[in-house]
Amino acid sequence: MTAPLVTILDDEPAIRTMLSDALEEAGFRTQAFGRATEFEAMLKAATPDVCLVDLSLPDRNGLTLVHQLALEQGATVIIISGRAEVQDRVTGLELGADDYIIKPFDPAEVVARIRARLRRGSTAPATGETARFNGWAAHFDRYVLEDDAGAETPFSHAEGQVLRLFLERPKRLISRQAMQEALGGAAGESFDRAMDVRISRLRTKLREDPRNPRLIKTIYGAGYIFLGEVIWS
Repeated sequence: MTAPLVTILDDEPAIRTMLSDALEEAGFRTQAFGRATEFEAMLKAATPDVCLVDLSLPDRNGLTLVHQLALEQGATVIIISGRAEVQDRVTGLELGADDYIIKPFDPAEVVARIRARLRRGSTAPATGETARFNGWAAHFDRYVLEDDAGAETPFSHAEGQVLRLFLERPKRLISRQAMQEALGGAAGESFDRAMDVRISRLRTKLREDPRNPRLIKTIYGAGYIFLGEVIWS
């Protein structure tokens, strides 16, 4: 079985070398880049399993790149950044990143978080990669929602994690704590805000009335519940 491919995009050579050495010792394949243009050229020929992206790039806005990766690639996206402010972390997660690691960091922590993310991504239902519910089909192999007329709307990897969580547990209350345990990330205000944004975006893509959503219901003080009938194939 081919080892997962981790790409590293950081303009500091020492960090690229440190992460490459740690990840390859842990059994991963790596490719490292110092500029976004080189990284984007690679994406035309290969699909990484995990993308480590620094926000401070010399030739591209890192947050814009994170958003593009979340929408167009099936990879897990992890931000590595020296920006420690809560708002930076929230913005990164809102744009589709799966995790946010603050510099300086221990390479062992990065390896552990990557392994945890890949384990969560490998827990697909045995029945398949498409869930059908209330006139919609969620294709997790292509990261798109398809309506009953065949029109498709893409969703990000991070949005897909939340949607899959709902579709695997229909008509069951999912608490904030259960979401945090299932999806990972540190509990707290930044996680809660990121989940709120992802759920809001899913509701928009599912054409829900924000004042009275039919499918994803908020149970104030308790969590969320998905009310659709789900069939996996």
